[in-house]
Amino acid sequence: MLKLAKRMNKGMIGLAVLFMIIRTVGELYLPTLTADIIDNGVANGDIPYILKMGMYMIIVSLISIGGAVANVYVAAKESQGTGKEIRNEIYRKVSYFSRDEMDDIGTASLMTRTTNDVVQVQLIFMMMLRMVIMSPIMIIGAGYLAYQREPRMASVFLGTVPLLALLIGIIMYFAVPIFKSLQRKTDRLNLVFREGLTGVRVIRAFRKGQHEIERFDEANKDFAETAIKGQTIMAFLMPSLTLAFSLTNIFIVWIGARLISFDEMGAGNLVTFLTYAGQILMSVMMLSMVIMYYPRAQVSAARINEVLDKTSSVKDPARSQSLDKDKPASLAFEHVDFRYTGAEKLALKDIDFYAKEGQTLAIIGGTGVGKSTIANLIPRFYDVETGSIKINGTDIRDITQHKLRTLLGYAPQKALLFTGTIRENMQYGKPEATDEEIWHALDIAQASDFIKAMPKQLDAHVEQGGGNFSGGQKQRLSIARALVSKAKILIFDDSFSALDFKTDAELRQALKKETKDAVVMIIAQRISTVIDADTILVLDKGTIVGKGTHEELKASNETYQEIMKSQMREEDI
Repeated sequence: MLKLAKRMNKGMIGLAVLFMIIRTVGELYLPTLTADIIDNGVANGDIPYILKMGMYMIIVSLISIGGAVANVYVAAKESQGTGKEIRNEIYRKVSYFSRDEMDDIGTASLMTRTTNDVVQVQLIFMMMLRMVIMSPIMIIGAGYLAYQREPRMASVFLGTVPLLALLIGIIMYFAVPIFKSLQRKTDRLNLVFREGLTGVRVIRAFRKGQHEIERFDEANKDFAETAIKGQTIMAFLMPSLTLAFSLTNIFIVWIGARLISFDEMGAGNLVTFLTYAGQILMSVMMLSMVIMYYPRAQVSAARINEVLDKTSSVKDPARSQSLDKDKPASLAFEHVDFRYTGAEKLALKDIDFYAKEGQTLAIIGGTGVGKSTIANLIPRFYDVETGSIKINGTDIRDITQHKLRTLLGYAPQKALLFTGTIRENMQYGKPEATDEEIWHALDIAQASDFIKAMPKQLDAHVEQGGGNFSGGQKQRLSIARALVSKAKILIFDDSFSALDFKTDAELRQALKKETKDAVVMIIAQRISTVIDADTILVLDKGTIVGKGTHEELKASNETYQEIMKSQMREEDI
């Protein structure tokens, strides 16, 4: 928590303390004025004195109110501002995470940490700038002034305040662990809810709607029962306060009445003592509220710091090498081995190939053999275990990730479009791209026809994830976005799978004419997609078991022949 609190502006904290002192001093002074009015004004029937002191009370009250309002404003502004800064920092940090870090923490947990956890921290910062400042000053000040007024009655607080502290301590002992567990259960609830939303089509297709409802209900019920249990325990807090407050008032009135009856104390002091007692007990209660929320905020702060302190396994070099963009493009894998974090076996073993400008390199193989893993290694979503990947003869680990990715055009396996317009999506890799460049890329990707048929064309709205387009349309738009970037190395990770054979063939034919100065990597499941490639790599169990043209592999490679037989009729082969 302290680590996050250091982000707060010291000047604003100073202002919050100053305004709270003004408010607290004003509230502590008011009972004294009340006692003076009763003892010197009301008791003597002195109306001018009552009016004079009444005016003082109004002025002190206004000053106290002003301090309170200013403190709330400063506390709210600083706590919300710090929360905004933390959210921005988390987002920036996550933006540079490799896939390992994303998989380690989980998307659902990251969302919870950025929203709910930050809110918990903001709340405790708000309390610190208000209650934590005011309560100690109020307890010490009210106790001292009460003692100054009548030391014999101050002994009442020696019994009731420890009693209240004991009751609060018992309540906190049982409540704190429950509130800590709520954050973990919030993660679980968010995870189940997110999976239910993103996988709604699969859920409906397999008729698992009721199962998912029950699964969410279980997580929701667990969260609700834990929250109810915690709040039920906290429900004892107010009765405990009422009990302590009532006992204090009884003892004060009892002792005060005896002292007044013997003319040893004025009636004004009795009223003052009752006011101070209320201020002390309310301050104790406010501190208990902070104590209640602090453990949950502490857990949230630890979860936030876990994200902020996490270092990416993919790091930029201390001194980046220059990369000649005008040099003919080339891509080389040199005896690359790779395994996923925690895995025993290698996902890729001794991957070795070279492709130069104007060439199309295709990778084909069964599901789970490592095709997409090769594609993910090029932008450094992961780093290789041994070996090296070189672009234009330079190891990609010797240049910054930003510089590396300016050379790449990437169409992922799962076509993803962002909320906005088609133009905004097309300019994602090249913000300065003109409409002419965009239309040209759309023509190559065989996407211009259905875009022109839309009323707003390039200004047509794209829903979240491209939900208002079919799978084939999203893939073509994803391919067009990669082409707009004019990158030297184009990676198409199984991004032709949703296209029909005619569109696939037309797209590849148009693509070949436009990529004479680029290296094109096509990852595919279908033979028809890779048939025209200059070099085809056949992958099996993470290793290259065949390399050559379609005709060469067709004649000599057993794995390639099996793939062909599974996809084509014997007479077509």
